[in-house]
Amino acid sequence: MTHSPGFLALVNDAKKHVRETNIEGYRKMVDGKEKHILVDVREESEWAAGHAAGAVHLSKGIIERDIETKVPDKNATLVLYCGGGFRSALAGEALQKMGYTHVISLDGGWRAYKESGLPVEK
Repeated sequence: MTHSPGFLALVNDAKKHVRETNIEGYRKMVDGKEKHILVDVREESEWAAGHAAGAVHLSKGIIERDIETKVPDKNATLVLYCGGGFRSALAGEALQKMGYTHVISLDGGWRAYKESGLPVEK
């Protein structure tokens, strides 16, 4: 997908402030049984087509509105993913501004997750 320059500038700025991990780093978290909440920030149609097993769905459009109800613990480790790691960085930056202290964006997003062989569900 080709993204507009303005969107890419916004994402690149967010990525300066949000911790990222790649799929190998995420797999280490899973293998090490590190407690975390996996959050899918994609749109409803993307979620319905398939998502990471055990993930919570809070699309980027509503995550700021609903996160405190779904995850009241602002010290919880949240791993956010989208299609490729752009929207998750933007959402992660917003959550940090709301006081969430352990936010991680999955670089490579859903595409990397699917290719990794980790469990998926519909």
